[in-house]
Amino acid sequence: MPVLAVVGGQWGDEGKGKIIDLLAGRAHVVVRAQGGDNAGHTVVNPRGKFALHLVPAGIFNEQTRCLIGPGVALNPETLLVEMDELARRGVSTDNLVISARAHLVMPYHPLFDKLEEESRGAGAIGTTGRGIGPTYSDKVGRVGIVAGDLLRPERFRQKVKASVDRKNLVLDRLYGAPPVEADAIIEKYLRHADRLGKYVAESEPILEQALKEGRTILLEGGHGTLLDLDHGTYPYVTTTSCTVGGLLNGAGIGPRHLTTAIGVFKAYQSRVGAGAMPSELLDDVGDHIRERGHEYGTTTGRPRRVGWFDAVAARHSMIVNGFHSIALTRIDILDDLDELQVCVAYELDGERVDHVPSQIEDLARCQPIYEGMSGWKVPTGDAQDWRDLPRQARDYVRLIEECVGAPAGLIGVGQEREKTIFTGALP
Repeated sequence: MPVLAVVGGQWGDEGKGKIIDLLAGRAHVVVRAQGGDNAGHTVVNPRGKFALHLVPAGIFNEQTRCLIGPGVALNPETLLVEMDELARRGVSTDNLVISARAHLVMPYHPLFDKLEEESRGAGAIGTTGRGIGPTYSDKVGRVGIVAGDLLRPERFRQKVKASVDRKNLVLDRLYGAPPVEADAIIEKYLRHADRLGKYVAESEPILEQALKEGRTILLEGGHGTLLDLDHGTYPYVTTTSCTVGGLLNGAGIGPRHLTTAIGVFKAYQSRVGAGAMPSELLDDVGDHIRERGHEYGTTTGRPRRVGWFDAVAARHSMIVNGFHSIALTRIDILDDLDELQVCVAYELDGERVDHVPSQIEDLARCQPIYEGMSGWKVPTGDAQDWRDLPRQARDYVRLIEECVGAPAGLIGVGQEREKTIFTGALP
């Protein structure tokens, strides 16, 4: 009865999509448990290259049931576009299930996202503008609209009209913005319901049955731990819980069922958006890594900020997640570098700091303390076994394992599914 959780250990974009696609081949159920279409997974497999934002990455395994869980902020329009693109490329979505409890991103949510970001001025967080934060705000405020409401048109109409009345008051009095029209939203979303209604179901019985039958369940994280609302670099975070605990809650599975937690880390650091990043590279090396790794956001296309591997932040992720092992991706991107650095500690006000400060202002003042090592200067993309890696690359992996406190069960040497080394350390 294995339940595996795959969680990003950094600020997202660690290569979770590849790892999930790889592990989904042995899973009976894959659950996207949190986040919305503000997160994207890039998957490269024999069918081609895909960018997924809402559909679980297990969709390429026709025997796997793919569940969009209660913790997801679901934009029906984005989902339909994604499903249509998959169908166009010969990928069936017949095994997709949408939890009736998943909250809907409504057309006014991206509008509020944009207005709130503009109101922050120089203190803007750098959201994707997809309306995910306002959707979760409505959820917490107990005025959200869920996927199950689409199956009851009259109740859906009542809830949308009540919500729009409240939103228009805020738009007028706080932002001086024009109102939104409830009838247009209702008509549009009920058209979506005509197509999506057959996928909406109660998700708890599905997972209960899978657990009873001893099926393998894979929980798919949508963001990185450092973007977690409680444990990330607040306020430059997303609006949901991105940890292993958050995935269990967002899927609806009790913690006693969890058997394996895998943290996905890139062999260097990257992030999209504002906020402190102590090991950031603002030089030619950073530019080289960005271009070689094509570090541009899957969802936004924005260039990602890149830096050396931050072991302090990685240990923080280890603490709040309790990973059994890690997947270290994109080590091949570092093949051309003469020297490598790993940030093993911070210096703050003249003192060594071995943890991530809770206050973003303190983190912004932290200076990285590096441990350097020589690069390997040979291609690793064809490596199929741990022994195929050059000694310097193995030393680099060992250093990261020591710093994080967990073994590397998987090592990625390319985007393709088969470019993965299994070390035997995966529980």
